[in-house]
Amino acid sequence: MGKGYYEVAGRQFPAVTWYTDPALRKTYFCLMMVVLTSATNGYDGSMMNGLQTLPPWQEYFHHPHGSILGILNAIMAIGSLCAIPFVPYTADLLGRRAGILIGCIIMVFGVVLQSISINLSMFIAARFFIGFGVAVAHGASPLLITELVHPQHRAIFTTIYNTTWYAGSIVAAWLTYGTAHISNNWSWRIPTIVQLAPSVIQILFIFFVPESPRWLIAHGKEEKALHILANVHANGNVEDEMIQCEYVEIRDTIKLEKEVESNGWLELFRTKGNRHRLIILVSAGFFSQWSGNGLVSYYLFKVLTDIGYTKTLTQNLINGCLQIFNLIVAVGMCFFVEKVGRRKLFLISTAGMLVTFIVWTICSARYAIDGNHGAANAVIAMIFLYYLAYNTAWSGLLVGYTVEVLPYHIRAKGMTVMFLCVDLALFFNQYVNPIALDNLKWKYYIFYCCWLAVELAVVYFFYIETRNTPLEEIAKYFDGDAAIVAGANASSKGAALAMEMGLEGTVQQIENRKESSVQQVNSKVS
Repeated sequence: MGKGYYEVAGRQFPAVTWYTDPALRKTYFCLMMVVLTSATNGYDGSMMNGLQTLPPWQEYFHHPHGSILGILNAIMAIGSLCAIPFVPYTADLLGRRAGILIGCIIMVFGVVLQSISINLSMFIAARFFIGFGVAVAHGASPLLITELVHPQHRAIFTTIYNTTWYAGSIVAAWLTYGTAHISNNWSWRIPTIVQLAPSVIQILFIFFVPESPRWLIAHGKEEKALHILANVHANGNVEDEMIQCEYVEIRDTIKLEKEVESNGWLELFRTKGNRHRLIILVSAGFFSQWSGNGLVSYYLFKVLTDIGYTKTLTQNLINGCLQIFNLIVAVGMCFFVEKVGRRKLFLISTAGMLVTFIVWTICSARYAIDGNHGAANAVIAMIFLYYLAYNTAWSGLLVGYTVEVLPYHIRAKGMTVMFLCVDLALFFNQYVNPIALDNLKWKYYIFYCCWLAVELAVVYFFYIETRNTPLEEIAKYFDGDAAIVAGANASSKGAALAMEMGLEGTVQQIENRKESSVQQVNSKVS
């Protein structure tokens, strides 16, 4: 791909600057409202970290610890797990926007219940509903973003989606730092009430966000899809050549997928390419939470207490600074996804986590053995360096990479599998981690050192590069010749449609692609 160009349907188009384009400015503002789903999730994790440092919260709920503290955090993951059977069908049958709206409404109910909790059981029940709603909204949001964003900006925008987890966590961290000065129950009720904000904003703005053109095409609303593509990518110009190329490729790829493949759950296992995708989905889901980050995300106060940092304000200050650092690094790395490549970033990130976690473990051991305060300070430094490595890839690319490797017909179900693995890993983290930390202290870190070595091996052997590739064409990296032939067939149908529209240039470029694809297949067979 030439510098200053992007590719659609095998053809290069001049790069666009989003902030000078009225359509893209409006589209991306609306999509930032969709991105808030991830911020809601981040707010919750940081809020629970902060609430555990507040004496009024501890006293009100009778100082929960061990398995009780574990279930307080894990119940949200259980709620998400219970929502899994409904997530892909909500997004596929009702639409991407409907999935977000339904999820936000459920979350609002859960947050209200949480804010007025009068006992531990009520608080736990509320968090179950929050987890259920997050799963439904989380299952639709990245799909809508990926399928609506301009081809040139897909990699950056979809990667940014998951990094906004830290935007929510920053608000929660500093809010609980501020309310720590309140000596009554409002110190913890205020942060729980503020958790309403992202979902309420999404409910208000979701009606201004267009539906996914791919979803509309898949449901027979092709003319509406074409006009939405024109509105969001070309200021309403249906005759724009890029829009026509994009429409033809999307329309015919989806039609071909319907003809030759099903969208059932077994489709994830049917072909070698889909099994490869499944390995990436499952591993990414577990690795994103089982890399040691779960210790800090929900139990930073225990990690800090074990190395002598026991003051509430100090713990909240470290948490607040860490979340700001995380957001800066995570968002910054989004702009290197196309320049460096997904695979390289995953390898750098995982190797960096392994090295820093080993040092983190050693420093924690030295403090536990001889009370070395220098070692305790080194642990703080390692936590920041660990997150520098983690945010290099795993924060943003967890969604950005997994959503793009999936073809349309299994995209919702594939992402559901990935989020299922995230929720299973979260449940383990949230329930088991406090028990393990109570009993094993720093020795528990050794498990993560070993596990990170396993992660590095899986990434090295199974994660492939997809940089600078249009969404509909990524299939060639997984399905090989089958994808090339499929693309040629789809393009034949696209040529007929383009001919009906009088787009001679589009017809010619499609025929050129078909001839090139057939030549590639013949050369490989011979």
